[in-house]
Amino acid sequence: MKNKEKYTTVRGYELQKRDNKQLTDSMEDYMEMIYRQCLEDNYTRINTLSKELNVKASSASKMVQKLTHLGLLNYEKYGIIRLTEKGKSVGEFLLYRHNTIKDFLMLLNTNMNLLSQTEALEHSIDFDTLKKIDLLIHFFQDDPELQKRLQDYLK
Repeated sequence: MKNKEKYTTVRGYELQKRDNKQLTDSMEDYMEMIYRQCLEDNYTRINTLSKELNVKASSASKMVQKLTHLGLLNYEKYGIIRLTEKGKSVGEFLLYRHNTIKDFLMLLNTNMNLLSQTEALEHSIDFDTLKKIDLLIHFFQDDPELQKRLQDYLK
């Protein structure tokens, strides 16, 4: 007997995903950006974060407090933001996920709205599928002739 998946609406899938996840999509976006910034200076600040994410400083401050409460950041009011070890691990994965989706879209010659498409897709993909996409990217990168055939086919 085949394993039948039960279909639901997009909103239904979102609710299922939310129930199985500790971080919201917005929290993930903040963590990814904080991780990016901490790669350079090992810390960031609220004003820098709000500027990079195009949000108000008060919104960034509220989110940083939530992420600090979850044990992902070390932050003191009006101070600098640093990642905890757990936060570094989460941030590293989120950046990997972002770059993998972006590389996949680039492999498909998807250049229009690349950032917004990457952002939309990265929050809805599961880990197993992400790993398979990463393998597919490397499969094509390891064989330039195959990659050329794909590009010709896409034209």
